[in-house]
Amino acid sequence: MSDIAALAVLHVERLDLNFKAKAWDFASHRRAEIDALFAELKQAQPALFNGRVLLMHRLAIEEGVMRGDFLEADYASFVAWQRWGRPEAGIFDCFGAAAVRSADGAFLLGVMGSHTYNAGQIYFPCGTPDPKDVGAGSKVDFDFSIKRELREETGLDPASLNEEPGWTLVRDGEMVAAIKTMHSPLAAEPLRALILENMAREQQPELADIRIIRGPADFDPMMRGFAKAFLSHRFAVA
Repeated sequence: MSDIAALAVLHVERLDLNFKAKAWDFASHRRAEIDALFAELKQAQPALFNGRVLLMHRLAIEEGVMRGDFLEADYASFVAWQRWGRPEAGIFDCFGAAAVRSADGAFLLGVMGSHTYNAGQIYFPCGTPDPKDVGAGSKVDFDFSIKRELREETGLDPASLNEEPGWTLVRDGEMVAAIKTMHSPLAAEPLRALILENMAREQQPELADIRIIRGPADFDPMMRGFAKAFLSHRFAVA
């Protein structure tokens, strides 16, 4: 696991992301190994689904803008690439995340459910972008992606939150998280209660719990590195 102090954290004003179809050689060259691994994973977690995802194959960060192009691949290949240590394969794991902050200054993170691939891990509502996130002009829309994930995971209405301008990027080698901070008018405890109430209506909610993080003392070993790096930066400059 990466040392969070070594992760790059920076602010950009906007994202310019596009879908530009391209074959992913890693997925075709290692097809048999990928399929065997995914079959093994499904035995342990039957809910895993080999859907379609978008992976970045060109990245540039300059003059306050993150630019990038995405290709489409199957989830099994993406998971295999992660499990095998993110070897050089011409792609980045780039995704958007919604950092919800309460009126009293805490951040709320989700604990992933036992039926999910990242069971027990703690981080912001987020997800690997997929073809539904491609909008007009072949633009990959992270605003749409994070709001969809936020609604699906927490039941919160994105329209009830106030967004900070720009994005905070956390980079860990081939992983790039683009994080949008969104402010709730509710204090942390009632906000957590609202989310838990929303989750209780779901037959199989993606999250198992909601954690309130008021500072580094609340950090948990199961928190993802990008979430810790983002929070360490925010609390340090607060």
